[in-house]
This record gives sequence, structure tokens and C-alpha cells, in this order.
Amino acid sequence: MKALIPLLFVAAPAWAQACPPAPDHGDDLAAIIAQIQVAETEMAARQLADGLWRLWTDAPDAKAQALLDEGMARRESYDFLGARALFDDLVAYCPDYAEGYNQRAFASFLRQEFDLALTDLERALEINPTHVAALSGKALTLMGLGRDDEAQEVLRAALALNPWLSERSLLQEPPGEDI
Repeated sequence: MKALIPLLFVAAPAWAQACPPAPDHGDDLAAIIAQIQVAETEMAARQLADGLWRLWTDAPDAKAQALLDEGMARRESYDFLGARALFDDLVAYCPDYAEGYNQRAFASFLRQEFDLALTDLERALEINPTHVAALSGKALTLMGLGRDDEAQEVLRAALALNPWLSERSLLQEPPGEDI
């Protein structure tokens, strides 16, 4: 038995690997959002938004990055269940990484599993309240659930961060206001 105990301590790091904290891109994200808000054209705003995506999808480590990348590839090839399984693994491994929840929500949204998507979007936004894509995804998800008034509020919050979002076409003027 005494010989087995040292082996357990040597093997422990291999199976007890924890996800490191996600990279802190807060200042860079805020700077890009500020630039988007004053962008003069939609094309300029889209190029800036690509920078947001590069930062959001910068996973905490190589394992998390592989799960994220493979999950996104599966989603893009319409393997939504396979994508969800990978995002489940990512969220279990890195529970404080917003993009894991955002991507799992997107896979759920595409399967019209709006309740699941909403839960994940709310968690992503707890972690990163200015995640523009999660905000716009939440607005679309609320619309899918028929919760249009809430959806409009969330869409307004997303558009306050990025007025160039394509979802802006879904914005309705509040009752009593002229368009």
C-alpha cells in the first residue's frame, strides 16, 4: 500500500488539470467597442467586430481552444449535437469562460432549443456583460420564445454597444414614438 501512495501523487496532476483563467482582454474589448460606436460605415464596424471575435475566442489554454475550435467546426458543418457535446466539455472544463456558453447557446438556438440557449446566454453575460454577440443572441432567443418586449430591451442594449449589428433591422420603436 505504501508504494501505491506516491504513485497517486505523481498521477494526480494528469487527471486533475484545471482550466486556467481566461485571458483578460477587457481593455482591448472596451477599446474596440468604443471604436465601433464611432465607426462611420458598416464595413468599418464589421472589421472592428472581427477583432471582438478574435478576443472572445481566445480560449484559456490549448485544451479549451481545441474544444472550442472543434465545436465551432462541427456547428458550421451542421453537427449541432456534436458541437453541443464539445461545448458541454468546454463549459465543464472552463466554467468561467464566457465563449463556451455563448457557443453552446448558438448550437442550441440553431436546434430551436431556446430555453437551453437562454440559460447559456445569461451565464455568458454574467461572465462578460458587454459580450455583444451574446446580447444579440439573447435578443433573438427571446424572440424565439415569443418574449418580444424583453427581446427589444436586450436588442437595444446590444445596439448601444454596436449600433451596426445586422439585428438592428429587428428593432421596433417603442409604442407612442415615431420612427
